[in-house]
Amino acid sequence: MASSTSSLPSQAPDVSLPSLEALVSHLLAAKRSLSSVDHVYRANDIVTATRQSLESTTVEVARTKFLQNESFSQIEILEMVQNHSKSVAQECVAEFQSVIKGLDTAESRLRRTLNQLRSTMVEVKLRPEGEERRSLIDFVDETGVQALLGMIKESIDATGEARKEYENSNAAMEREVSSIKSLLGKDRGLASIQVPILPIPIALHHMEEHAKEMADNLESLVNHFDLCVTAIKHMEGGNAAAQRIAADMPEGVDLGLNMVHADKSAESISEEEKRDMLQVLERDSNEVEDVVSEIRDRRSNMEARFERIGEYNEHLADESARTIEAVKLLEKLASRLPSYTTQSHLFLFRWDEEKTKIEQRMEDLEDLRDFYEGFIRAYDNLIVEVSRRKSVEVKVAKVLQDAVDKLNKLCDEEVANREAFKHEQGDFLPIDIWPGLMKAPTRFSIYPVNGSAESVPDLSKPVIQEAVEKFGGKSSKNIATR
Repeated sequence: MASSTSSLPSQAPDVSLPSLEALVSHLLAAKRSLSSVDHVYRANDIVTATRQSLESTTVEVARTKFLQNESFSQIEILEMVQNHSKSVAQECVAEFQSVIKGLDTAESRLRRTLNQLRSTMVEVKLRPEGEERRSLIDFVDETGVQALLGMIKESIDATGEARKEYENSNAAMEREVSSIKSLLGKDRGLASIQVPILPIPIALHHMEEHAKEMADNLESLVNHFDLCVTAIKHMEGGNAAAQRIAADMPEGVDLGLNMVHADKSAESISEEEKRDMLQVLERDSNEVEDVVSEIRDRRSNMEARFERIGEYNEHLADESARTIEAVKLLEKLASRLPSYTTQSHLFLFRWDEEKTKIEQRMEDLEDLRDFYEGFIRAYDNLIVEVSRRKSVEVKVAKVLQDAVDKLNKLCDEEVANREAFKHEQGDFLPIDIWPGLMKAPTRFSIYPVNGSAESVPDLSKPVIQEAVEKFGGKSSKNIATR
């Protein structure tokens, strides 16, 4: 925009000049344009906040990255301990399974198998209601030996208990390490963050450039307003209009408006100078809206950039909080590490002791016959299968209950949030502004698809454990833990 009456050469005398009414209209428009001072102030605030934010972000990124690197170094050591524990467990499990296989072979002999058949009662829950209690021997019409199998069972139970304690110890350590890694996040660490802002110097430069351009544009608008005031003063009856319009200016605009109240004769100009001034003013008036629009656009651009910086800072704060929490968990895990390593040695000692007992007693089972062994194995596997199905049933019930609890919790939280919103904003919002404003959140229920859920017999844990530890049982991981 031009800022003086000498911006353009003199025009021909027949060119029409703006009237006082037109000049007043231009002055009013120029006054409105000065409200852009708010955008300029906001731009300065954004530049200051951006500089502070980006400087603190640099420090926070460095600190968080350092803590993450140190934490991952500690995790590597912990994973080495974990892998060793897993290796010990796998070797012992393989050896245990080999011993059980030898036991299966020994149990194939007739006499001892018959004793086992006689002592193995068919679970009441597997048979029709009201039927007299029966043992496996009732289905083969033979007898069996129970005492020897009982002694073997004791050793297997002891081994299973030791193994369970060891696996629980390993699982506990694995859960702790997993929780720490989850907080740090291999795929979401700061090294892989897609930073949504420009590098610090460039971001600051863009912000400062926008702020400077906005200030320059505001200065042009102020100069244009001054030119309008000067032009009106030099029109017949214009001095009073200029004083009246300039009496109430936007806050923050300092125009030095003593000139508005001065007599126009103090700055008399020639007709040619007056014509040049009015022509410059007329041309500048056509650019006022464009200048105001540019100021608004630059502020919008700065606000968008600043919002992205804020989002990044929030993301960084979350990342930093997770990292600090991971460091705290690492400290707690370090204090428990000796107990985890001791559990490995204890398990090996107990396993060697029980393995010797089992191998000694397996030699007494060589006369068991294969025919009855297959029957016993099938029955044991049936118990394990029922246990597995019951375990699935219990897990399904737990998942359903957890889902219902979470849905109810979410619904209760939503009710509280809606009540809080109504308490804070209800006095200002009309009820009919949105049909859903006063509605309660939807609640849900979960039902089986086929109308009824399958009910699997709930066998006792000792029965299941006995079946698992016999010839044909599967891994004890299939036992339902209730």
